[in-house]
Amino acid sequence: MNGSAAGTPREKDEPVRQRLLGAATRLFADKGFEGTSVQEIVAAAGVTKGAMYHYFGSKDDLLREIYARVLRMQTERLDRFADAPGPVATRVYDAAVDVIATTIENLDDSKIFFRSMHQLAPETQQAVRAERRRYHERFRDLVAEGQRTRVFRDDVPADLVVDFFFGSVHHLGLWYHAEGPLSGVDIGRHFAGLLLTSLRPVDGPGPASG
Repeated sequence: MNGSAAGTPREKDEPVRQRLLGAATRLFADKGFEGTSVQEIVAAAGVTKGAMYHYFGSKDDLLREIYARVLRMQTERLDRFADAPGPVATRVYDAAVDVIATTIENLDDSKIFFRSMHQLAPETQQAVRAERRRYHERFRDLVAEGQRTRVFRDDVPADLVVDFFFGSVHHLGLWYHAEGPLSGVDIGRHFAGLLLTSLRPVDGPGPASG
């Protein structure tokens, strides 16, 4: 098949799938997850219910995917930062800036999900928590690398360091406003600097932030 052919099934599927996700995101933001019907979603997306159920088994699946697509993107980026050459302090700093900046870029999606997560089926909630935990564990392993190599202080467990940092990340939706004076990257640099400062060895000058 040459380049003039109609494209792969995935390429043909994406526009409908993206229309459904876009419509669901807008409606969940305006009316809430519980107040939005499947009929309203398919009408806003301009597709049939059959088309929706081809891509998503339920309204729960749509809500989960709104958040999961952000988490997948962040996980791929974290893997690149973690596996990059260079000092561990620089890799932690870059990863910390990135998760703040990308969370702010996709803040509406995250806010919609966390506001409605309690309405999902228990097994769906469990699956999402497992996906998020894998991301946190990857970040924790990066912090632990710095502790093993004595670049970071090791008197605080890496798990606590990560829980403390991501507590701040998960609260961004409560106070961040796009019209404020700081961009997502600006805030990411401030947060990453605070993280690196907190990891500075007690008896030394600490790592550079890159």
